[in-house]
Amino acid sequence: MTTELPDLSSDPRLADLVRRALEEDLGAGDCTSEALIGAAETAEAVILARGSYVVAGLPVAEEVFRQVDAGLECRMRTRDGDPVERGQGVLVLQGRARSILAGERVALNFLQRLSGIATLTRQFARKAAPYGVQILDTRKTTPTLRFLEKYAVLCGGGANHRIGLYDRVLIKDNHRAAWVRRSGRGLAGAVEEARRRFPDLVIEIEVESEEELRDALTARPDWVLLDNMAPDRLARCAALAKGLCHVEASGGVTLDTVEAIARSGVDAVSVGALTHSAPAADFSLEFAIGA
Repeated sequence: MTTELPDLSSDPRLADLVRRALEEDLGAGDCTSEALIGAAETAEAVILARGSYVVAGLPVAEEVFRQVDAGLECRMRTRDGDPVERGQGVLVLQGRARSILAGERVALNFLQRLSGIATLTRQFARKAAPYGVQILDTRKTTPTLRFLEKYAVLCGGGANHRIGLYDRVLIKDNHRAAWVRRSGRGLAGAVEEARRRFPDLVIEIEVESEEELRDALTARPDWVLLDNMAPDRLARCAALAKGLCHVEASGGVTLDTVEAIARSGVDAVSVGALTHSAPAADFSLEFAIGA
């Protein structure tokens, strides 16, 4: 794992997100722990992987426990982006037992979601890597969690597509239909207009045929998006665009189909399933009171 990851600990969005997650779970307090565990009791705890995963979200878990109790000691046993096996410890905690239990579920929820995304991304990335093809995420993310879910994609060896509607022009089917209806011009005109309005942004346009691709290429977009095309059509379109712009393939990509798509000559494959359908990883927290 060589990708340089963003520093989550310095991102102000993280502290706010964790605060709201803790408020949702803790409410007025952990009544079970207050009933059964002494306020002064201490514990040593470890978060364990219950399967083979790529870890993502350790700084998030650390922030959870920091907000619960700044006196808790947290020690990471691995790093985000590293593979772990069943039974391997990823984070060790020492301090008040009540505090550890108060942060347990929120920390595990973040870990299981983000590690699941990272693990699935790694599976896609390994299939595409022999062909020099990037695996990209999409905007099909959980509302308010996009920055974390896209971070998890990086942990798995994927790359981030646009973050939102503001940082890249992506002319898709509805934009194309509205443009043609309003202007009477073709796809090249749409690319030219987008570049005139936003000269500093990457311009990408979806095409549905080789004829449309030829039209769009006359305006030199930075990327073309080939959606739901079979590998043979992808190969023909990639050959047409070679040396003129980058080519992204998308549309229902699975682990069974991604290698054939990558082999077609495209530059990148975007996979919505990375963030909308990744199975959660399984982690547990175990501790002994009185440590």
